[in-house]
Amino acid sequence: MPTATMTSKGQLTVPAEVRNQMGLVTGSRVDFVESGGGWHIEARRLHASRLFGVLPKPAIPMTLEQMEAGIAQGAATSMGGQ
Repeated sequence: MPTATMTSKGQLTVPAEVRNQMGLVTGSRVDFVESGGGWHIEARRLHASRLFGVLPKPAIPMTLEQMEAGIAQGAATSMGGQ
């Protein structure tokens, strides 16, 4: 079982095995959750609302029909069709 030792400043180093399995990287945030008389940590997942504005706006806006056609084409391609 992986373990960690707390420093005098209250800091813990998460063992590499745990970091890898939880998908933690530099800057990751975790939540400490009380559960059944104990505690566990959970990797904080990015809320979808924080993604707003991440992608640039297209130079030429697409119509709904163009978007639906593109989605249909992508779905057909991923299913092995043409």
